[in-house]
Amino acid sequence: MTSTTAQKPRLLTRAFVLAVLAGCGSSVSFYLLFSVVPLYATSAGADGIGAGLTTGVMMLATVLAELATPWLLARYGCRLVFAAGLVLLGAPALVLSVSADFTAILVVCVVRGLGFAIVAVLGSALVAQAVPAERRGEGLGVYGVVCGIPSMAALPLGIWLAEAVGFPVVFVAGGVAALIGLGAVRGLPGRQPVPPDGMLVSLRTSSGLVGPSVLFAATTMAAGVVATFLPLAVAGAATALFAQSASTTVSRWWAGRYGDRHGSARLLWPGLLLAAAGMVLAAAGMVLAAGPATVLAGMVLFGAGFGVTQNASMAVMLDRVPASSYGAVSALWNIAYDLGLGAGAVGFGFVAAHTGYPAGFALTGALMLLALTIRHRKATS
Repeated sequence: MTSTTAQKPRLLTRAFVLAVLAGCGSSVSFYLLFSVVPLYATSAGADGIGAGLTTGVMMLATVLAELATPWLLARYGCRLVFAAGLVLLGAPALVLSVSADFTAILVVCVVRGLGFAIVAVLGSALVAQAVPAERRGEGLGVYGVVCGIPSMAALPLGIWLAEAVGFPVVFVAGGVAALIGLGAVRGLPGRQPVPPDGMLVSLRTSSGLVGPSVLFAATTMAAGVVATFLPLAVAGAATALFAQSASTTVSRWWAGRYGDRHGSARLLWPGLLLAAAGMVLAAAGMVLAAGPATVLAGMVLFGAGFGVTQNASMAVMLDRVPASSYGAVSALWNIAYDLGLGAGAVGFGFVAAHTGYPAGFALTGALMLLALTIRHRKATS
């Protein structure tokens, strides 16, 4: 008699493993530099607004490229487009090792944003195609963990390396990490098996995509604030960033397994509330005597909520479309991610100039709750 375990669809297919490996190098490259570049800009004379702009222009370029990625995928296939994305992400980082000009920094951020958009959209779409539908949440969770572990280490490691050995070493390491990922691209499929739909077609024919993406964008807005300004707001930020990344990685995997069994839609609202509570707690820690421990606890809470909304929002959106729209859904999800990151970083720079960092973090947590005004049935029905 065949066991239940034997009947369970296989998760670790060759296509899935290659997609995960191809995403690892880009994850290391992106997160290694994410919090370091704003610090680099301020060391070169930029103010808080300038530091926020480095993140903002990168995320703006990312969003624009994500709109075009489904079309590029249909025209040129996975391998060529993914390889181009890795080159655009990795090669410009090497320029930062030899130039501290603020204009050059912004240009590099724009080009890296284009590359990151491509690898982010293709990575999620490939995973969605490679795993069985009944294990999609778990597959996305595993993908998030495998790509999240290097990001968990790289985000604080970048800051530590910049302080210990200087910025150029970080930039070279980030560039090489992305370019190494080219080795995995050769084994990816040349073209998507199902002809991909465009973004507008998917939005027009599939209901229930906007609500989850808006809820998710509310948490990514706060993530942009954390990654860009926490190192400027508190001492020992590397530890707090590590705790946040670890919490995000674990909760993303848990949310995938829970969602496959009980439904992912029910996780969206709790995830947002948990992330908002973490931001408010971190803000309190910036003004309390037991500040470092409270900030750390706030980042753990925020990371948990962020990870849950990452997995749940993607799983819900994929469940509501045919396979031909996976690329478009991945692009929409990543647009929500990156618009939130960029808007959070740029907007917070202006707000914090008037309110200070503690009040700015608290206000960010409060603003996240505005997403709760979306009608419940749009986000979870």
